[in-house]
Amino acid sequence: MPSSAPLFERAPSAPPVPPGLPLVIALTGFTDAGGAVAQVVEYFRDELDPSPVFAYSNDVLLDYRARRPIISFDGDRLSDYQPPRLEVSLAHDALGQPFVLLAGYEPDFAWDAFAASVLEIAATLHVSSVTWVHAIPMPVPHTRPVGTTVSGTRADLIEAHSVWRPQTQVPATIGHLLEYRFAESGAQIAGFVLLVPHYLGDTEYPAAALAGLDSLTVATGLIFSGDRLRDENRDFLTKVQDQVEASDDLTRMIEGLEERYDSYMAGSTQATPIIHTGDLPSADELGAELERFLASRPSGEDEPRNGLG
Repeated sequence: MPSSAPLFERAPSAPPVPPGLPLVIALTGFTDAGGAVAQVVEYFRDELDPSPVFAYSNDVLLDYRARRPIISFDGDRLSDYQPPRLEVSLAHDALGQPFVLLAGYEPDFAWDAFAASVLEIAATLHVSSVTWVHAIPMPVPHTRPVGTTVSGTRADLIEAHSVWRPQTQVPATIGHLLEYRFAESGAQIAGFVLLVPHYLGDTEYPAAALAGLDSLTVATGLIFSGDRLRDENRDFLTKVQDQVEASDDLTRMIEGLEERYDSYMAGSTQATPIIHTGDLPSADELGAELERFLASRPSGEDEPRNGLG
């Protein structure tokens, strides 16, 4: 049962946060196809070294049985304990531009209270805009750019970068609830859904993370280098191509997806994004892909696997 401890606390060494910064949200968990958001969070924490401002309580928000902390065993002793982190931080992009970052795991409990706290923090820090990303599996080929669906209150981003605008219902994430609440409050918010090839949904697909960073750049003007991810993506695509060339079934599947993608793009009346392009599956196909994706995932941990599977 969740603890009654405070939902969040100010970090002891919290830096001052200038008003008017963009808020970027990256929360791992449900349907993180290609490990896109997990890789984005890792990039932010490893390469940008964000300074925590507020830290959320694991004892209130986390189901430890579903997402267990990491403990290190060193010969005959336990040497390190690494609990999950969910924090609001001050970070700086590759050019030194500051922004507010909410990153970590998707809460298991207290969604309404968590959403209310994020809006409270955003108001306290006087953020100028809110942008979040997540990723779902779709029947699109890895040989074409990763497309996006954009939602929220920023019509300019939706018009320019949303290649698929569905009328459908899907299982919600905490990101959806945050977007809904921010939109109700009149905030400038954009949510980018990365459309990841379904056959790479259970891998760590670097191109998906790069598309996530590109989406954040489009929405905020922040600059992220992503050089390590680009190097990893070249190696990843080489391994994928080797597997595809070794399998006639995979080759035919990719060719079919390419034909469908190119046929749609040739006749599309949607705005053509500068960075992202993609296929437009139907709502029924979206539901079927989500069901297959969720049915194939192991219970408990949200850890991606390497390889085509």
